[in-house]
Amino acid sequence: MRAANTQSQPEAGAPGADQFIPVRKRDIIDVLLAAGDMPDAVERRRFAALCHMLGAIYHYTYFDQLERLRADYYYFNPEIELPPRHDAATLDHSYGDLREALEQVLEAANFVEVSQTEIERAHREDAELRVALRTPAEDFREVRFFRRGRRKREIEVADWWGLRKRRMSVDVYDDVVLFVAMKGPGELGSARSLKRLHDRRIRPGSVLIKYFRNIASADLNALYPNVRVVMSLIDKLVLGIPAVVGGVPIVLNLLPTVSVLFLVIGFYLGISGAVNDDDLKKALAALSGLVALGGFLLRQWVKYQRQALQYQKLLSDNVYFRNINNNAGIFDYLIGAAEEQECKEAFLAYYFIHTAPAPPTQQALDRTIERWLKAGFGLDINFDVGDALAKLARLGLLQRTGDALSVLTPEQAMATLDRVWDDFLTPDHAVGGPAHPVQLADAAPAGRAPPDAVK
Repeated sequence: MRAANTQSQPEAGAPGADQFIPVRKRDIIDVLLAAGDMPDAVERRRFAALCHMLGAIYHYTYFDQLERLRADYYYFNPEIELPPRHDAATLDHSYGDLREALEQVLEAANFVEVSQTEIERAHREDAELRVALRTPAEDFREVRFFRRGRRKREIEVADWWGLRKRRMSVDVYDDVVLFVAMKGPGELGSARSLKRLHDRRIRPGSVLIKYFRNIASADLNALYPNVRVVMSLIDKLVLGIPAVVGGVPIVLNLLPTVSVLFLVIGFYLGISGAVNDDDLKKALAALSGLVALGGFLLRQWVKYQRQALQYQKLLSDNVYFRNINNNAGIFDYLIGAAEEQECKEAFLAYYFIHTAPAPPTQQALDRTIERWLKAGFGLDINFDVGDALAKLARLGLLQRTGDALSVLTPEQAMATLDRVWDDFLTPDHAVGGPAHPVQLADAAPAGRAPPDAVK
């Protein structure tokens, strides 16, 4: 659980606040049960069982979504060769289905897409990773960033060529998902682009999906798969000016003796006439000067390469230690995150409707949950009350009387969810069941008579 920085985060419920709830659902259930709003021990046990049943229902439902993601990603997985039997129509359909399925899971996990305007603005800001980067954008068919959890962090950066330090505040995303679709072999503009992808072991036409954590907004461009470090103008000047200052005197000293060196070389090759001892001395001096110049140039080149390698290491360390998962392995992680967020929203909505002294309105419920999250966990959350109520309504747990909200008792709710679970095991659901929880039918319509059987 991460407490928010209340001085830098938007106020609870504000449009700019996150909908992501970075607290384990187990912790939420424990705090709710310990709050004292359910003084009866039997009622608390029934509420805990209700939460367990909701978790099982969402887990079962998201299994179909996981299978859908794996099937659609088969043609674009960079870790396998593209199967020989495929056509453009199949690839286009699978690509569109992959994008749609991934968007649904990310939305359920409370990720939001980073707009192009936000990316461009972030790249103009000072980055935590103080290197110059270049990304061949012409290799990409599509690039999208998704993030959740945004906070401020103070970092120390070098200024005036490292002569002084200054502190600055940057936006940091808790979680970032990068979706990169590479162009196919026929779409790449040049053989150079094809070679560049081959050198990076990236298959043309594949889709790369990467999951990162704790990324500064200004460092998003460092996450691209084919990014490379380039020397900035300041770095070039720092290395180039000493090279010029040190190399010019050597060249000036060599110029008068170079002609003598060529004369001596011509003599030994039988091209020119005789040479005297003084010419030989000048030739040896010229040769020594050329060796010194070559050593000087080599030393400057090594400095340049060393600086570039330091920057590349900084980039690699930044990405390596913050990379959580990649490609097909990311689906299980995202599905689990989506299940977790869906359950927590449903738990909170049900609990605070059930324990309210009087049936609350949607706006009052929203304020109550946001204040509770702020007081209990220090979180500034823009709770998505509309989506939470829709979950309860689809499962038949919610009742509306005008603007007033109410829910079935835990006993009634358990019986209702038991029938929802039984419906999953019917032949219609056993094969090709619902692809996403939002497609669940109202197994127990709101306002129905209380069921006779209870758990």
